[in-house]
Amino acid sequence: MMPRTTQEVIDHDAQLVHDWRVTRLMRLGIPAALAEADADRLDWHQIAMLVHRGCPPLLALRIIR
Repeated sequence: MMPRTTQEVIDHDAQLVHDWRVTRLMRLGIPAALAEADADRLDWHQIAMLVHRGCPPLLALRIIR
């Protein structure tokens, strides 16, 4: 087996982080397609704060976008 290049490791790690963010957004009630599209461009913590205070998930996403 050939060792992975630095770029392959970075790409793999970036994909893991992306997938983790998508999962967090979906657990907050964001539909999968929107979670996938927005996972790398917004802070899921901000959405979580709004949702946990009673804001509907899609409205929270719209506010944070």
